[in-house]
Amino acid sequence: MAAWRPPQVDELLAEARRAFREEFGAEPELAVCAPGRVNLIGEHTDYNQGLVLPMALELVTLLVGSPRTDGLVSLLTTSKDADEPQRLQFPLPTAQRSLEPGIPRWANYVKGVIQHYPESPWIVIGTIAAPVWSPLLGPSFPTLPCVADSGALAARAQVCQRAEHSFAGVPCGIMDQLIALLGQKGHALLIDCRSLETSLVPLSDPKLAVLITNSNVRHSLGSSEYPLRRRQCEEVARALGKESLREVQLEELEAGRELVSKEGFRRARHVVGEIRRTAQAAEALNRGDYKAFGRLMVESHQSLRDDYEVSCPELDQLVEAALSVPGVYGSRMTGGGFGGCTVTLLDASAASRAMQHIQEQYSGTATFYLSQAADGAMVLHL
Repeated sequence: MAAWRPPQVDELLAEARRAFREEFGAEPELAVCAPGRVNLIGEHTDYNQGLVLPMALELVTLLVGSPRTDGLVSLLTTSKDADEPQRLQFPLPTAQRSLEPGIPRWANYVKGVIQHYPESPWIVIGTIAAPVWSPLLGPSFPTLPCVADSGALAARAQVCQRAEHSFAGVPCGIMDQLIALLGQKGHALLIDCRSLETSLVPLSDPKLAVLITNSNVRHSLGSSEYPLRRRQCEEVARALGKESLREVQLEELEAGRELVSKEGFRRARHVVGEIRRTAQAAEALNRGDYKAFGRLMVESHQSLRDDYEVSCPELDQLVEAALSVPGVYGSRMTGGGFGGCTVTLLDASAASRAMQHIQEQYSGTATFYLSQAADGAMVLHL
């Protein structure tokens, strides 16, 4: 069984330029692209000021555009999977008039950045090309309008985060935006979500493969449970006299167990343990100890399933099936949970066997993605 591989950037660029010419009757003057991402370990730690370890994917969203002088923004998406309509026009925000989120939902990411980032002069008319509407592409959309600016990368990432909060309605941490901007080929990126310090972690061994498996399910619990988990973490931190769970050690959490609810304790135990696991996982990759990294992935999934309670039967099935294949080092759910994807680290020679076995054991229909660690967002030459 073959994994789906994304089109090359050149193919997407040609498609976007063609759509731009047909829609606007001119050639675009700027092209930018931003990658999707997968988080290898460090789940639900970003909004707790903890550590995360994502990598950028070869799956990208691309935008071509040109400036215009009439104060309007025109957007077109060529993705057939996007919610309708695929075209949108709206006025630029002013001191008296702010942009508001609306329909179509895909455009809210771009509208949010334009609202919060008026210094960006470029993306006022453009065509967005995405090969599929995938959960792996999340950070690409708000990142695109910021790519051409010369400002500090961390500041740009924070603007993209604000756009997701206020326009997409997702109270996400900073991980997605930083990996989309700072990813580097052949490396994962260890991100300290408190200081915004980053360090590259090698992930270029040709004998390794990273397999992302999309369960193709999304349970309705996800939209309500994510902000609930965030509130629970904040409540535990306050009860322990800390600014965030990043400042809490497992020993402190155990000592303060009577100060928090049983459910809050379990939530915090996942986060505090996951921060420690992520630091250990980065060290394991640095020394090439893939077995240790795999064990930490499994521990992460078990904690997300049992303490944080954001897994689901479909994700558990996918992880269990992957772990029964020789050559697999580790597997875990990745992302917010209640559906979505798993990520598996394995020998490249075992990839085909793993995909076939996972699909045979899975109760649904999975989609597979194989990707190397890729570069972050960039300006393209036209």
